[in-house]
Amino acid sequence: MPIDFRYAARSDVGLVRAENQDSGYAGPHLLVVADGMGGHAGGDIASSTVIGHLVQLDDDAPGGGDSADELAAAIATANRELGRIIGERPELTGMGTTVTALLRSRNKLLVAHIGDSRAYLWRDGVLGRMTTDHSFVQTLIDQGRITPEQASTHPQRSLVTRVLTGAPRDVPDVGAREAIAGDRYLVCSDGLSGFVADDTIAEILATGTPDQAADTLVELALRAGAPDNVTLIVADVVDSTSGDLPSVSPQIVGAARLSPAGTRALRETPAAKAAALSRALGLDEERESVEKLALAEEKPSTRRGRVLKFLAALAALAVVVAGGSYAAYAWSQRQFFVGASAGKVTIFRGVADNLGPITLSTPVTVTDIAVADLPETYQTIVENRVTAADRADADARVADLRAQAQACIKARARNQACGSGGTAYPSSGSTTARSTTARSTTATSTTATSPTATSTSPSATTASSSSATHSSAAHSSGSASHSSSASGTSR
Repeated sequence: MPIDFRYAARSDVGLVRAENQDSGYAGPHLLVVADGMGGHAGGDIASSTVIGHLVQLDDDAPGGGDSADELAAAIATANRELGRIIGERPELTGMGTTVTALLRSRNKLLVAHIGDSRAYLWRDGVLGRMTTDHSFVQTLIDQGRITPEQASTHPQRSLVTRVLTGAPRDVPDVGAREAIAGDRYLVCSDGLSGFVADDTIAEILATGTPDQAADTLVELALRAGAPDNVTLIVADVVDSTSGDLPSVSPQIVGAARLSPAGTRALRETPAAKAAALSRALGLDEERESVEKLALAEEKPSTRRGRVLKFLAALAALAVVVAGGSYAAYAWSQRQFFVGASAGKVTIFRGVADNLGPITLSTPVTVTDIAVADLPETYQTIVENRVTAADRADADARVADLRAQAQACIKARARNQACGSGGTAYPSSGSTTARSTTARSTTATSTTATSPTATSTSPSATTASSSSATHSSAAHSSGSASHSSSASGTSR
């Protein structure tokens, strides 16, 4: 039975981070999520570089038995490229990325995985994990030292033991399984799996279209606080002969969508070239209407006519760009977020980004709440900025922060330690604050004794029956950064 993918890809920066370091790609034969790390300057480069190398596998005529080798080779090439970039730009030392990729080769599905991003399979009403996290807490689970439930609140749950960093030892697990019509796959970063429970994910995957499921899962992650970037792909396996229409246009999301490597890769994929060829041949409705108009003229095109049409097209494009830019700016000025200005908690109008020299946000209310009076966890949240649904939501968040600051001031007056904000953040759900610098690829040594996590040889990935159940409330007591003597990557 010939099969195809019908898919939807989504990525959201989350409620705490200022930039998106995740990247995702969904095409007719390839689904891949990469969660970058390494601070403000490196994570987005790492994840988008990997996407740029893997999209070439999204071929209209996938190979046979050598496809697994091709997938492993593409990841190895991407990893060498990371090493080359780090060698040329020492300031990026420490950057890296997870990779979880599904490559369809006829009716076989190849799985490549390194890091703590995940792939799930929903089949016959049961959700199964296709990958095993390469993380410190997973090592403890495998050794029987903690349970999956305990892993969700472990202070070192953010430590990953294997990712792509440009080192030759960074080799993913590669396996294969049969793809069956009716299967639904989810590939996601830990921005989803770390804050939405597996049983909740199963409920969402059980109904709706890939687009509907993807939108709902992102929304749930945001409701849970979403301190990390959230990137996911939902893909259905459909019978090509049954009338179910597959997806044909590739989708690229997150950092790769904005990077030169990502946009170039998207243009160069076989699927994208086919779509461009289809448009060039007049196979889409808009193009067909233009071609019909041209035929109705019943006269050959002259050089002067072509020049006039070209100038008219440029003028129309300028109007569209200007109008679109104004609309985008107008939209941005209806957004609000809470951040810091001159050491005070401040409500801003706009978005927390700049367009070249143009600042897209302005402070509208500078409160009397000193950021230094907040618990350390809340200081990190405010410094990384908190998105609000509207002005009323921003006011509510400020009220919450004021209560935290007052409680902290009273505690310090009694010579008591100020709390770390263990209660779930009222307006955005429970959060685990992670500073940008906490996503460093060097684990800091502590006095805690923990085994050294070692890379294992590539093996076939299988559905795990010991999936950790992560509830959003379980993450409300996290610290801003974690360290371990394990050989791994602190994220």
